[in-house]
Amino acid sequence: MKRLGRLSIRHKLLAMALLPLLVVLPLLVVPLLVFGNSAFDRLLITKVRSDLAVARGYFERVLAEVGADTAAFAGSNDLHLALARRSAAELQPLLRAARENAGFDFLNLRAADGRLLVTDWGGAADAAASDTAMPPIAAAARAAGAIGSGVNASLEVLAPATLAALAPSLQSRSTLPILATRGAAPGERTQEERALVVLAAAPVRGGDGRLLGHVQGGVLLNRNLPFIDHINGIVYPPGSLPLASQGTASLFLDDVRISTNVRLFGNERAIGTRASQAVRDSVLGEGRTWLQRAFVVDDWYVSGYQPLHDGAGRRIGMLYVGYLERPFAQLKDAVLAGIALVFLLAMAVAAQASLRWARSIFRPLEQMTHTMQRVAGGASEARVGAPDRADEIGQLAAHLDQLLDVIDDKTRALQRWNSALDAKVAERTRELEQSNASLKAAQQQVVRSEKLAAIGQLTAGIAHELNNPIAVLQGNLDLLRELLGADAGKVRDELALIDEQAERMRMLMAQLLQFARPTEYAAYVEKVEPAAALEEALLLVAHLLGKAQVEVRRDYASRRAPVLNRRELQQVLVNLLVNALHAMPDGGTLLLATRDREDTVEISIADSGPGLGEELLAQVFEPFVTRKPGGTGLGLWVSRMLVERYGGDLRAANRGDGATGAVFSVLLPAEEAADPLSSGPCSPSSP
Repeated sequence: MKRLGRLSIRHKLLAMALLPLLVVLPLLVVPLLVFGNSAFDRLLITKVRSDLAVARGYFERVLAEVGADTAAFAGSNDLHLALARRSAAELQPLLRAARENAGFDFLNLRAADGRLLVTDWGGAADAAASDTAMPPIAAAARAAGAIGSGVNASLEVLAPATLAALAPSLQSRSTLPILATRGAAPGERTQEERALVVLAAAPVRGGDGRLLGHVQGGVLLNRNLPFIDHINGIVYPPGSLPLASQGTASLFLDDVRISTNVRLFGNERAIGTRASQAVRDSVLGEGRTWLQRAFVVDDWYVSGYQPLHDGAGRRIGMLYVGYLERPFAQLKDAVLAGIALVFLLAMAVAAQASLRWARSIFRPLEQMTHTMQRVAGGASEARVGAPDRADEIGQLAAHLDQLLDVIDDKTRALQRWNSALDAKVAERTRELEQSNASLKAAQQQVVRSEKLAAIGQLTAGIAHELNNPIAVLQGNLDLLRELLGADAGKVRDELALIDEQAERMRMLMAQLLQFARPTEYAAYVEKVEPAAALEEALLLVAHLLGKAQVEVRRDYASRRAPVLNRRELQQVLVNLLVNALHAMPDGGTLLLATRDREDTVEISIADSGPGLGEELLAQVFEPFVTRKPGGTGLGLWVSRMLVERYGGDLRAANRGDGATGAVFSVLLPAEEAADPLSSGPCSPSSP
């Protein structure tokens, strides 16, 4: 109910108008369509039941006619005269003429005990052959003691040897290949050699009533196309089936079609094809009559199948009639679709009328809602407009427009006051921002100056205090050489070592002064090969390389040599190498390269570490800026001061082309030098 309560007026009105149409009418249509479909199918089954009854009646009439013709010949005067004269030469032409007149496929004369005496084709078997060729109906009748009691006509299945004794010329008709058929029961037989025949026997009696023998006639049903076509013509005469449907009839021996007018393709009949397994199990297995749709060879037919029995009551085959289902199914679908279409049209007309009525109610409400949405979106001039109706909804629309006019006036006044206040606030904000920026820059400059001043005072004091002891030490050392005279040679090495250490201490003091005032300190200059300077600096950090397991790659392509103090360049390169190694604590690749750039030489050191952040990249050369724990943040600042003193520059950037890490480049004015050192990768243990 809560969900229904959230629906709009439009949806509620539409639901009220369309719910009866969309629910009630379909509830009426569905049962009608189901009933119509079922009734149509029952009509089709009723028709095929009557068709099967007609075919069965004709089939039984044929059995009766074969029996009657056989009995007529058995009682004919010509046959009795020929038997009285015991003339076999007269019997054969007589049998042949009677067979042709009756339309039989074979006719023979048997003795009272069932032995075959004379056939229409001229053969007369001996006793052994007669017993072998004894037809089933004669054997059944003799076993029952009724061989001469009357006419017997039934369907029988003859083995190939039996048919050969009765009519050898019929063997080619009885033998047919079994074709693979969709839906048929699995089987291994590939050929049907048995014969399905209509077999009749009539007694021949003398004037005294004594049984002289019997006449046996038969009609072969295998490939008997005139017979099956006649059945089809009786059941389905021209014009009896509408919509171009086709009627068919078939005779089956077991489940194999031995005579049919069902076509495979073109005029080729489907002789040798089989019935579906469902039909076989129902008709032959259970003895039922099949009255429903069935798949026949290659299409669906409304079909009727009835079992056929031999003289002993065994199920030996089937009689089939049926007609093509597709035209009737199309007609049924068209009728049902027409009914559904009529209902749909009725629903559409009713729905259109309901929608027009509902729209006259919800459209003004939607227009007011849309107006409120436009006002909420900033279109303060939006209005519903003059109402076209005088009911409650029209009055509500007019009142809404009046209310919006009042709100619009108040809103404009508030906007004017707000704009004036915003202008004053913005002006004061700009003034404060300018004051804060100037104050912050001044504070940073004061702090930096105080730090540098403190460092300068400290280093200058340390240098001054240490230079005095060094001068005293050097003076006393010279005095010691004078006092020793010739004996000074005995301690010459020790005195030289003291001189070297004193000189080293002076150099350290000079470096301290340089650290405090890098732009005021000058040292001796010379041409320095960039590749050699990199290799010397690499030796000084070899212990760090071994710890970090860093691979060194070289790309020395410069042929120029900058002029500067070697130790100062070494100090700069060592500082850059140490920073690069600290950026790769877990190992990586260190790329050392030199390049000639117009009148300068570029020395670059690149690592594969995480690189420099945007904030650190902007401040990396400022003093006291560091990201290393315990670092002073002065190394890169001093290095840049040293490089700039010789007219060069020190730059920092992140590596491009998808590679991670940072690259520091030293650019120095340079002159032509010797060939650069050979490049190549180096393991961490042998830089």
